[in-house]
Amino acid sequence: MVEFTGERVVPGQVNDDLWSEHMARYAFARQYSQGKRVLDAGCGTGYGAAELAQSAASVTGLDMAPEAIAYATANYPLPGLRFVVSSCLAIPFPAHAFDLVVAYEVIEHLADYREFLAECARVLAHQGLFIVSSPNKSYYAESRAGTGPNPYHQHEFSADEFEQELARVFSNVRLLLQNRVEAFAFHPATSFWPVEARIDGGGGSADEAHFLIALCSFGPLPEPRSFVYVPKAANVLREREQHIQLLKQQLAEMQASRDSLLALFRNQTQELEAHNRWAEQLGAELKSAGERIVTLQNEALELAATAQARISKLEEENRVKAEWALSTGAELRECARLLEIAETTVQERTLWAQSVEAQRAELAAQLNLIHASRWFRLGRKLGLGPVANEP
Repeated sequence: MVEFTGERVVPGQVNDDLWSEHMARYAFARQYSQGKRVLDAGCGTGYGAAELAQSAASVTGLDMAPEAIAYATANYPLPGLRFVVSSCLAIPFPAHAFDLVVAYEVIEHLADYREFLAECARVLAHQGLFIVSSPNKSYYAESRAGTGPNPYHQHEFSADEFEQELARVFSNVRLLLQNRVEAFAFHPATSFWPVEARIDGGGGSADEAHFLIALCSFGPLPEPRSFVYVPKAANVLREREQHIQLLKQQLAEMQASRDSLLALFRNQTQELEAHNRWAEQLGAELKSAGERIVTLQNEALELAATAQARISKLEEENRVKAEWALSTGAELRECARLLEIAETTVQERTLWAQSVEAQRAELAAQLNLIHASRWFRLGRKLGLGPVANEP
């Protein structure tokens, strides 16, 4: 399924004006296709090649998009009509293979448009005709001022540049203008008659034209004549009235939609105001909380400073106590040493006292033995011997 993206026209997916704008160019070229070998370079979905096949001896549609060629092949199975996938910069046919080459809305899509023109000239017969079109740069830039340039276009042409580039390749160039015009048609209700057209007034300037169309050749160009394409001979005024009614209905629907949107907007405005009030309250609370945070931070800094001072004082006290402890420890170690010496002395003197006591006991015992001796008692009675006190 081929979808309309703006790059190429897809039948049934574009409005009547755009469709008629493209079909008019193929109706114009059909005047020169009778019994000819025709190449439609950049044929897109193939509707134009099918139009030319109604009168041409053969028509070849060429496009680089496989999906477009697949669509054309499936939808236009006509005798003498074929479609080929290929770039327009390398047309896969020998020189002078075609009597008529048409290239509509292709040249502006190519960065190397000069190579494209050279290829079209190569495959064109000596007495052949090349018909090429492109949107007018001046008009196109103005009409797309609000939407921006066409993303598919590589190079757009003014009328002078278009004609100059074509003249670089072809001996003869005739520039025509394609415009949508107001007209009155006189026609039967159920059949077709031969048509004559009359165009009053000037054709307008090239700078103001909608599209630029050029007939190019190496030999004499066909007899110059204007061409008018009427998509359908109908009462345009009646169609406009119906269109106005449709627009009125659409306007009423849009007004109803607008009223609904306004009501929705008012509701959203009220909700937004409520949210704004809530946001303001929240902002005040956040501000108060921020101020409280600052106060707490200052208090924390003061407490930290006080704590640091207290810690410094305690560290100094601990240092003094540590020095005292170290000094006291030395004294205690000296006391312990002296105590150990004293204990040793006490032990030695205790042992000495115990020894003396043993000697005394032994002497006392001996003295007792002496006193108990009969010799001692006899000496006392006789007044002989030393006097000894009783123990």
